[in-house]
Amino acid sequence: MTYRMIFNQTGYFGRGAITNIPTEIAKRGVKKAFIVTDPALTQNGTAERITKLLDEAGIAWEIFSDVVPNPPIEKVQAGLEIFRNSGAEILIGLGGGSPQDTCKAISVISTNPEFEDVLSLEGLSPTKNPGVPIIGVPTTAGTASETTINYVITDTANQRKFVCVDPHDIPVVAVVDPDLMDGMPRALKVATGLDALTHAIEGYITPGAWDLSDALCLRSIQMIAKNLRAAADGNLDAVEQMGLAAYINGMAYSNVGLGLVHGMAHPLGGRYNAPHGLANGILLAKVMEFNAEYTGEKYRDIAAAFGVTDAYTMPLAEARKAAVEAVAQLTVDLGNPTTISEIGVTEEGIAGLTDDAYADVCTPGNPRPVTRDDIEALYRSLM
Repeated sequence: MTYRMIFNQTGYFGRGAITNIPTEIAKRGVKKAFIVTDPALTQNGTAERITKLLDEAGIAWEIFSDVVPNPPIEKVQAGLEIFRNSGAEILIGLGGGSPQDTCKAISVISTNPEFEDVLSLEGLSPTKNPGVPIIGVPTTAGTASETTINYVITDTANQRKFVCVDPHDIPVVAVVDPDLMDGMPRALKVATGLDALTHAIEGYITPGAWDLSDALCLRSIQMIAKNLRAAADGNLDAVEQMGLAAYINGMAYSNVGLGLVHGMAHPLGGRYNAPHGLANGILLAKVMEFNAEYTGEKYRDIAAAFGVTDAYTMPLAEARKAAVEAVAQLTVDLGNPTTISEIGVTEEGIAGLTDDAYADVCTPGNPRPVTRDDIEALYRSLM
């Protein structure tokens, strides 16, 4: 069996890591950078922290700050046009998953213009050329877009989100600086933290998992179980640990895939504009329960990570139940919604959600084979 793993060329971690951005740009002989971010990060001074460093280094820059959550095709195309006219030679994706995903799409379409419709990038994207170099700078501890080969765009016309998988989009440099994460609102820390936990658990139990991805995912689960509550409440050391934990599992899930939680969460974003991590948090424990008998001994490790002291000696069925209950309790403790009706889903909307989830690119990565009826039943159980 042969396994493929794709990582960044370079990564910087820790407080003050952003000071390395100008050096990484200058050594590539680049004169101008193009920053892709969102309005909140321009308004709260985060973007200025990057532009000030560029100014001090004599590097010109231009900024596209019109990214929105669950980024639609139209925003990608708008940013692409501005980038093409900017004369910039390197991209900086600054923010959570939405700015970084928008940045990735701009990057690959710039060098593969035949995909300018964006929709044709869905799935295993057949691009031929590496994208414009990206420096990925996360401001949330969740998606790990700075180290993945995936991005997610919204097809607003059809009210759906679609996943693109493309080695040509991975940032050449990742800069994980917790100084940029400290000021996140609590609700955002919760949602992105649950997203990171979902990545780690799904990456751990997907059929494509193997020794290296297991090591990364399990370590990430351990770190998130220990730090997410404290990070949500503002503990700075815990915030730093969450940023690192998200990156660690990003290296894994990007290469081995995800599962049904993501398959069901994407339609909640596409049809109801639910924040992605919040949707994952609603679904995670319920889908873990659904998958339990198809996960071997791995739920023992998850239970132990959450502090279940006898996880390796109790009967396997009890260990699986303990893992599910620990994740469910974390979701409650953090104050994340626990039903899909809380985000606006009605009985009439379940059929459309089910169709989208059954067709989602992440669903086949689930450890338990899934039917359309299974998905519908899971949605209904979360009403």
